[in-house]
Amino acid sequence: MPDGVVTLFLCGDVMLGRGVDQVLAHPGDPTLREAYVADAREYVRLAEAVNGPVPAPVPPSWPWGAALAVLAEAAPDARIVNLETAVTRGDDFAPGKAVHYRMHPANLPALTVARPDVCVLANNHVLDFGRAGLAETLDTLTGAGLRTAGAGRTAEEAYAPAVLPLRGDGRLLVFALGAACGGVPPGWAATARRSGVAYLPWLSPAGAAAAVARIRDVRRPGDLVVVSVHWGSNWGYRVPREQVRFAHALVDGGADVVHGHSSHHPRPVEVYRDRLVLHGCGDFIDDYEGISGYEEYRDDLRLAYLVSLEAGTGRLAGLRLVPLRARRLRLWTAAAEERAWLAATLGRISGDLRFPAAAGGALRLARPAAEGSVPP
Repeated sequence: MPDGVVTLFLCGDVMLGRGVDQVLAHPGDPTLREAYVADAREYVRLAEAVNGPVPAPVPPSWPWGAALAVLAEAAPDARIVNLETAVTRGDDFAPGKAVHYRMHPANLPALTVARPDVCVLANNHVLDFGRAGLAETLDTLTGAGLRTAGAGRTAEEAYAPAVLPLRGDGRLLVFALGAACGGVPPGWAATARRSGVAYLPWLSPAGAAAAVARIRDVRRPGDLVVVSVHWGSNWGYRVPREQVRFAHALVDGGADVVHGHSSHHPRPVEVYRDRLVLHGCGDFIDDYEGISGYEEYRDDLRLAYLVSLEAGTGRLAGLRLVPLRARRLRLWTAAAEERAWLAATLGRISGDLRFPAAAGGALRLARPAAEGSVPP
């Protein structure tokens, strides 16, 4: 890794619950309360129907598949994932929700095998099994030595950043927010006396100002700042104006990377004031194989984002995107045609940014002399 450059691994939703949990060594209770599926093992059968048998029980490394080699080769300074599942034995299904995700705590090696430095928890599934489920999730992750951001036992804990030491005197600060437009229920908001998530009711100037104030309270010279936001709908490429404005306000206030997630497929990439904004990283690990209806988005194709920042300034020094494909509840290296489709799609939706092929099957960000932007 070049001196003066910090490399981050970012990805979208890591959903190790439900069907994925069922093929691991210690599957939890498969009971579901969904309109059409009552048993999590049905999602395994759906995946097998389209792509072939899954050899359960699988080792902890199975869901990550080829992504582990990508991580080993890149050797990033920090690995940040959006962990979108409760880690609990509990059965207190959150009322009013169509889908609930949980992973048995004994299957935690399926997360730690990827050695995440920060697990973002500000999302719409971390309280799927109530506040007792959140407490067990926090205890399990903390007990494994994993840092978390975006949820906590109090608002102070939920809104506080995860802090990761970097080489020299610098630190990486990871803040996380879960927005109502990303499906986070308002009753999940953490308060002074109640556990929950760092909740964002609207993508408003006031919400951005509050987030910026928290950055400025904590940031020291030499720190790098990532703000991870669970926002927006599941499908489609359009980025609402309020989301663009919110991201710009975060950058204006000190964020070096805006790490957006919630959509089931990648959304536009933006460079604003030499800072990276990922409006939607797409799913990374899930059990959605065999579910039809949105084939035009090719949500079986996944991206690992390798972000290089200037250590002293936080400016974007480079971005590599490694295409992967989900098959049999595992990530595999994407084929040439799949890589080309992702490159063309990202170029079409990301303004004047382009994503030509790079070494090892990756894509790289190529931007014009004037910074790229997302069309309003």
